[in-house]
Amino acid sequence: MNNKQLIFWMMIAMIAPIIWGSTYIVTTELLPADKPLIASVLRALPAGILLVLLGRKLPQGVWWMRSIVLGLLNIGGFFYCLFVAAYLLPGGVAALIMSCQPIIVMLLGALLLKNKLKARQFVACLIGALGVSLLVLEPNMALPAAGVQAGLAGAMSMATGIVLTKKWGKPADVSVYTFTGWQLVVGGLFLLPIALIQEGFPSALTVNNLIGYTYLSLIGALVAYVVWFKAIEKLPVVTVSFISFASPLSATLLGYLVLGEVLTLSQILGTCVIVLAITISQQQLFNRALASPATNKALSKA
Repeated sequence: MNNKQLIFWMMIAMIAPIIWGSTYIVTTELLPADKPLIASVLRALPAGILLVLLGRKLPQGVWWMRSIVLGLLNIGGFFYCLFVAAYLLPGGVAALIMSCQPIIVMLLGALLLKNKLKARQFVACLIGALGVSLLVLEPNMALPAAGVQAGLAGAMSMATGIVLTKKWGKPADVSVYTFTGWQLVVGGLFLLPIALIQEGFPSALTVNNLIGYTYLSLIGALVAYVVWFKAIEKLPVVTVSFISFASPLSATLLGYLVLGEVLTLSQILGTCVIVLAITISQQQLFNRALASPATNKALSKA
């Protein structure tokens, strides 16, 4: 794959976190209140079952265990930690805490994938975290320890899932749709009993509720995760991890465009800082994509 193709896949990969950024609006405007785990189950399980039925293929051999591990890390465990953090932490602080994910991905990538650690990417991580903080932090926030721990656990879960997905790949005879379906089913089944015990299903559903759940399942899970796992297959894991910064950015911009929320100066600055972080982290890739073939040949030898 040449560098221009890598840039193309980076643009495609951004579709997933941009979609995930819309979850806040859908949840607050269309879904029943105080049912986040039920929303997670209905987001993951129907989409996963549909993809598995369309693919008509179940895991074989070692892929049973791998699918369970990946489904728990990428879907079930991550969703649970995400919503625990969202309940316990004020505002969008969970997004700030989870912005340490690229650092975890870099460390795990060096350990499991033998990737080289680059100082530029560590700097970009810190800049990205600063940008997220400008987007979501408010003065005088109290941070419960349990919420911080849940946020860190969620970041670790997703980061580990990204690296293991890259390390293991997928079976050669299985499409990315089926591969995604396996993980969504595992994640949904993990969350189902927890959701039933802690929340229970809503006693009644409105048309808006049905529209919201359908969007989260078909777009927020099926489309977004198929794109996400395809991006992990095509791109370096650190690149994919940095692209996840687009999620809080998307949530903020959608709040401004759809709900009429007012962007403060710090949020506008935070938006610019996040874009800067992504650019810094992938500077060499952008340079090669824009360079001439002769320059690319010289850079590859450097």
